[in-house]
Amino acid sequence: MNESEPAARRPAPPVLDRTSKRIIEELQQDGRRSYAAIGKSVGLSEAAVRQRVQRLSDTGVIQIVAVTDPMQVGLFRQAMVAITVEGPLEPVADALAEIPEIDYVVVCAGRFDILCEAVCADDAALLDLVSTRIRGLAGVRSAETLVYLKLRKQSYQWGTR
Repeated sequence: MNESEPAARRPAPPVLDRTSKRIIEELQQDGRRSYAAIGKSVGLSEAAVRQRVQRLSDTGVIQIVAVTDPMQVGLFRQAMVAITVEGPLEPVADALAEIPEIDYVVVCAGRFDILCEAVCADDAALLDLVSTRIRGLAGVRSAETLVYLKLRKQSYQWGTR
């Protein structure tokens, strides 16, 4: 299932107990932390933590990934692209989600219909992405590009509030 499906067709999210929430918080602090160390912290065996992490992953509650600094891997231009759409939003959002340089797509309310984040090698690549591939999509009425000048904060540690 994807995020664009109506809520009525999506399965209910799993109910997280206090222990699962603590495991998630431990992994957000250090995704390489061992299951044994997490188990000590939350009061479970290594095997029990492994099973819970696998279940959280299988149900889509968590993803364990390596987050890179784009500049360190040769991607020197990042931007948010704010898009206004004529007609249905979902086909445009789905098409944007298929573009490799776009790592984030959200349908939103307000002045713009869709926001997406692009990470490109340089200005020429961003120009091609916006002027040809994004503005060339059926239904895109306008695209406003907000180029990132300096990243001040990027965090994935919002816990399980």
